[in-house]
Amino acid sequence: MGAIEAFAVVTGLACVILTVRQNIWCWPIGIISVILYIAVFYDARLYSDMGLQVIYIFMQIYGWRNWLHGGVDNGELTVSRLTPLSAGVWIAVAVMGSYSLGYGMSSYTNADLPYVDSTATTMSLVAQWLMSRKVLESWLIWITVDVISVAMYLVKNLYMTTALYAVFLALAASGFLAWRNSLLKPERG
Repeated sequence: MGAIEAFAVVTGLACVILTVRQNIWCWPIGIISVILYIAVFYDARLYSDMGLQVIYIFMQIYGWRNWLHGGVDNGELTVSRLTPLSAGVWIAVAVMGSYSLGYGMSSYTNADLPYVDSTATTMSLVAQWLMSRKVLESWLIWITVDVISVAMYLVKNLYMTTALYAVFLALAASGFLAWRNSLLKPERG
């Protein structure tokens, strides 16, 4: 898995850097990365993460289309914020999804770290959905996912992926600040 994991790390890093910059090429690069990570996570028996990568293929396609045509009059999408109510709904979805998936993985598979993996997986789905909608708070969820993932991948001896998620953590903080600044910047017109 060494070479595949290494290429997955490089493409994953490129994807997040492009996302921070709100560059549309983040989506096709992301598709390559998630395809590679399907193999990596299968080999590591992190089945929730593996399944997440399959879903990410479709979410990458959706995000790509949405960033191009999801804005006003089918134009480019701009950064937005969650309302307190919608934030509460997404938190509830993450908690319920984490528990349900963790229970299923612990009961019906030989998955390692089923609840930790399921929490990272469920929160990643929420973050990715919000990111495809260019919601600022998606970065806060990614920060949480990255902290959980660094610990999980370290335990699983996926050292390149651990390092990648440590870099993702720094990039998520940078992404939050960059997107917040673009949100606060007055529009030209």
